[in-house]
Amino acid sequence: MLYFSRWKAIAIWLVTLVSILIAAPNFIPKDVLDSMPSWFPKTTMTLGLDLQGGSHIMLQVERSDIVKERMETVLDDVRGNLRKASIGYTGLATRGQQVTFKLRDPSQIDAAKEALKDLTQLVSVGGFAGSSIQEATVSNAADGSFEVNLTDEGLNYRIQSAVSQSIEVVRRRVDELGTTEPLIQRQGVDRIIVQVPGLDDPQRLKAILNKTAKLTFHLVDNSMPVQEAMNGRPPASSEVVYSNDDPPVPYLLQKRAILTGENLVDAQPGFNPENNAAIVSFRFDSAGAQKFGRITQEHVGEPFAIVLDNQVITAPVINEPILGGAGQISGNFTAQSASDLAVLLRAGALPATLTVVEERTVGPGLGADSIRAGFIAGVIGLIAVIAFMQLFYGTLGAIASVAMVINVVMIIAILSMLGATLTLPGIAGIVLTIGQAVDSNVLFYERFREEVKAGRPITQAMETGFNKAFGTIIDANLTTLIAAVILFYMGSGPVRGFAVTLSIGIITTVFTAYTVSRLMISIWLRRTRPKALPKGVRTGFFDFAQIRFMSVRKWTFAISAALAVASVVGFATKGLELGIDFTGGSMIELKAKQGDANLGDIRDRLGGLNLGGVQVQGFGDPSSVLVRVQSQDAGENAEQSAVNKIRGELSDDYDFRRVEVVGPSVSGELAMTGAIGVGLSLLAIMVYIWFRFEWQFAVGAIVATLHDLLLTLGLFVFTGLEFDITSIAAILTIVGYSLNDTVVVYDRMRENLRRYKKMPLEVLIDTSINSTLSRTILTSVTTMIAIAALVLFGGEVIRGFTISMLFGVVVGTFSSIYMAAPVLILFKLRSDAFDKKDEKDEKAGEAQAV
Repeated sequence: MLYFSRWKAIAIWLVTLVSILIAAPNFIPKDVLDSMPSWFPKTTMTLGLDLQGGSHIMLQVERSDIVKERMETVLDDVRGNLRKASIGYTGLATRGQQVTFKLRDPSQIDAAKEALKDLTQLVSVGGFAGSSIQEATVSNAADGSFEVNLTDEGLNYRIQSAVSQSIEVVRRRVDELGTTEPLIQRQGVDRIIVQVPGLDDPQRLKAILNKTAKLTFHLVDNSMPVQEAMNGRPPASSEVVYSNDDPPVPYLLQKRAILTGENLVDAQPGFNPENNAAIVSFRFDSAGAQKFGRITQEHVGEPFAIVLDNQVITAPVINEPILGGAGQISGNFTAQSASDLAVLLRAGALPATLTVVEERTVGPGLGADSIRAGFIAGVIGLIAVIAFMQLFYGTLGAIASVAMVINVVMIIAILSMLGATLTLPGIAGIVLTIGQAVDSNVLFYERFREEVKAGRPITQAMETGFNKAFGTIIDANLTTLIAAVILFYMGSGPVRGFAVTLSIGIITTVFTAYTVSRLMISIWLRRTRPKALPKGVRTGFFDFAQIRFMSVRKWTFAISAALAVASVVGFATKGLELGIDFTGGSMIELKAKQGDANLGDIRDRLGGLNLGGVQVQGFGDPSSVLVRVQSQDAGENAEQSAVNKIRGELSDDYDFRRVEVVGPSVSGELAMTGAIGVGLSLLAIMVYIWFRFEWQFAVGAIVATLHDLLLTLGLFVFTGLEFDITSIAAILTIVGYSLNDTVVVYDRMRENLRRYKKMPLEVLIDTSINSTLSRTILTSVTTMIAIAALVLFGGEVIRGFTISMLFGVVVGTFSSIYMAAPVLILFKLRSDAFDKKDEKDEKAGEAQAV
């Protein structure tokens, strides 16, 4: 097993060398990298928005806009079709998704059905089978009453079409801003994700994305004064529209647009040479130019209005025909607003309003600080773990450390090849992998020591030790991988980045343990030909451990039960300090431009903005502040209005380093997703352990895991740590780690149950735990060292996340000994359970052979 052919050894070192080569560009300055030869790889990891700065915005297409537009279209179609068929009607009105009217002459019911037949025709929606849907249904009563109802499937189809169209419009608008590599994609049925890295002005991005930019040209109705129309009833074909001035100016406009922005081919910002005011020049296509020329020729001397999103921008008088197909829009523009309007007109109008339901913006300064903090934490954690392994294992520890460094290099190489995004929690995933990567080597080395103690020669002890440890290594890492995969599918953004790095780290850990570590040990054995255990191995003092763990199981059960009950009671009475991910609202990180932040002054200034509950607290250094604003009752748009008010109040004195806004609809979904994720991970892991062991082991593992979850919940309750979406990631990681530890203990118990069939179960469990005590303590300590580096040096943004993981490692180690094991006694586990299973496997093998 420890013999490697020359070609296999070459292949392993070649994979290692290629990994180093692929990972190298991430550590080379860009100007140096650009000057490297063409064969040298230049692909690097994509930094998440929390590391390089930028904006993540989730937009939702407003269903009400789609319904309103469809109702107006259907209303016009009903009116036009009945008029064309000379059918009299009365009471034409809309209500919800329904148009109603009544025929003056009920004898024309059949004629009306025929006239409205085109409204109920099937509409092809494409697809492989060429499927069709019905957008509206028509029903009637004998008295001539008719109802035209829009179908839900028809509206859903319109919403999906609007999302597809909106994505293209949004992409054109974002591209006009000159940003690099934006990500724009559909999420779910009616939402769009926009991620723009390195953006300096997120407010401008939101302003551009929020505007529908529906440009229309209307004639001004001079049949009555606008004030009279406001006080009385305007003509049926006209309506009062206000300007965007302050105060707004009312205009009486004809409802029918004489021209729309669909005919525009270009729009550019500029300045009026007469007064140097900012303007927007536009140009129509040939069809639009002809129509615009004809209309202006027919209405010389009359005013007409240019309307954008139902607001009058300007209403000039047509002095002469405009025949060139070009014109200009003037109004109360600044150079910036004129440029933005030109961007909107060039990109085209949105089919419906897009509402910001979630925003996460990180300034470039905070991103740079996060990279620095993550790098420092990673280096310190790596050095500390290497020193620890060197202390306890000497030469073998050095081999484990080299394998661990190669492991990290492979993670970075795979992330680079996949083009995966590295987030701050992703860095935490790499650091966590550093702590856990040595676990495979520790399992291997401790098995090796046991075989040497049993009298086997060194080489044979190495091979036997690895064979016995490898199954445990697979089982232990698979439980964590299950939790990481579920976290990937249930999470989003930075949390998904954590799941990706953790999953890749688990795979590379098993790979390096099976190949790199074994190859280096094989080389060491051939060159040194040791006759005894290396002197550098200093874990022998664990051999004298004869701790009677099960003798105090009733006390530990009672204490754990009391702590779990206290956690549940605290959760029910005091509750969690829920973050905005679950409550909705806004969270803003500020940094004073000069000196220290004045918390009292900020509270006073924000108190007068009528935003409801506002919390202001220090955050790290004295110049930094964290502001939390409760969810606004007026809906999704109110959340953005609250942030805008705070910007207006504090932007002169403070830099906005991070802004997170979560609307009520998204917060409810995140809470549900988190709960489902934890439940699914517990179920999947229980099934796996049941499959690999026995049902008693599965129950014990779940009891231990629930213990860890409840105590971690208690940590959040009684310390006031904020519980947000990253806390769900921490909990799932704790689930994986706790079961990793439990599986190692269970694996030794299963082995001893087969070996010592008459040994009392309590004694057997104590023996098994003592046998794996060195691995349990050493792995826990290395993992805690790595996570402690994150807690101390990883920065404030992920401190709650890392503190909860550190706590989880401690309680996970405790539960694998004092919770998971005693359950087996409670359920009277018998050694013959494995005998029966072995017999069944043998019979199945014989039957298959026959």
